[in-house]
Amino acid sequence: MLALTMGGCASLAPHYERPHLPVPEAYPADAPPAGPASAAQTDWRDYFADARLQALIQQALDHNRDLRIAAQRVEEARATYGIQRADQFPTISTGATYARFRAPGGLLTGAPLVASLYDIGLTQSSWELDFWGRVRSLKDAALEDFLASDASRRAMTLSLITQVADSYLTLRELDERIALTRETISSRTESLRIFRRRYQVGAISKLDLTQSEILLQQAETLGAQLQQSRASAAHALDLLVGAPADLQPAPESLDDASMLRELGAGLPADLLENRPDIVAAEHQLRAANANIGAARAAFFPRITLTSSLGTGSTELHSLFASGSLAWDFMPSISLPIFDGGRNRNNLELAQARSTEAVAQYEKTIQSAFRDVADALSDRQWLTDQVQTERDTLAAQTERARLARLRYDNGATPFLEVLDAQRDLLNAQQQLVQTRRALLSSRVALYSALGGDVSHAAEALTPRSDERPVKQDPLP
Repeated sequence: MLALTMGGCASLAPHYERPHLPVPEAYPADAPPAGPASAAQTDWRDYFADARLQALIQQALDHNRDLRIAAQRVEEARATYGIQRADQFPTISTGATYARFRAPGGLLTGAPLVASLYDIGLTQSSWELDFWGRVRSLKDAALEDFLASDASRRAMTLSLITQVADSYLTLRELDERIALTRETISSRTESLRIFRRRYQVGAISKLDLTQSEILLQQAETLGAQLQQSRASAAHALDLLVGAPADLQPAPESLDDASMLRELGAGLPADLLENRPDIVAAEHQLRAANANIGAARAAFFPRITLTSSLGTGSTELHSLFASGSLAWDFMPSISLPIFDGGRNRNNLELAQARSTEAVAQYEKTIQSAFRDVADALSDRQWLTDQVQTERDTLAAQTERARLARLRYDNGATPFLEVLDAQRDLLNAQQQLVQTRRALLSSRVALYSALGGDVSHAAEALTPRSDERPVKQDPLP
């Protein structure tokens, strides 16, 4: 009957209602949805099709230290919830006691007494009858904290995947730019050799030779800068992966079509279920709501039960004899009368934290909305930029050819060739950068929409050498 009574105790926590969506019902007009697939239904292995990228992501899931820390924080929150949940049940323990004592005369008997005491008992210690739901509210808050930590772990997993993908794309961009620069250096080296020979025979001026040397030096400087940037990018990717990785330059250029799938944006309301950071923020809001219930319950009486049952005797051989049964039952009730405003301030603190959690939840939604809108907008306008820059590169290539032809025929000074060659190299480099930016926007869109990382949880299970004590799942 007592258990049934406890099960029916009402919580004093406020009724939870999900706050209204603080963003428009649709994304901006300049960010049109595209693609039939939903990010929440697209596993990262299906979205990131490049085999080398998949291997790097899997290696990061296995070895990244930040992800290991996040996984252990989930275990900490799980254990904390288990501790708080245990407070709902009575604590029963058993023990045996032996005491040898001497009592002076007149205290227990007329003469001094020397005796022994043997006791075996089954003890229940201070079980609180949760009539007002205080313990239950604390348990609910711990559960929501545990769920929030798990959602935060999934958010970190998604962030890690997208960081590795974006770093890999940056590395591939630099490899392609370095390859283009090497081709330019090779071409300009050959041109300088020809110019030196022509200068030696008096066919060109010293100025033309100097300008040809400048062209080569500019390309070599760019090549050194790109090599430095690639080394830094490779070091950053090594840190993300958490172990030495195969980061040799790829022989092929970036393939815009086969690297990533097209995704549909859906509606902003979908973010509430798909984005793990929003899910974590809502669990934190629920935890703050439950803490208000615990703070309210502190104003009401607390009833605790302490009891013991056992057997005791002054002689070991009669410990279990008839009449040796011993028991006690001590219910107690306490009601706060004066606490200097502690309970009132605890309630105000819980309410302030709940209001803060609402604002944090709404801010998280607004940030997610902007992330998706930015990624969609970037995808649209970067697609246009790539096409424009392809046309620009074709025009610059033709310009460089015509400028060189005019110079060879004596119709223009070499300065025109110098400008055309410099602009051609810039156009080549800019096109590669914009193509990588377009792919990065699609990576960002997958992250912003809350891509499916459920299968990545297997990589977060601690190895046997990291978990010496086997932990059973919490019921």
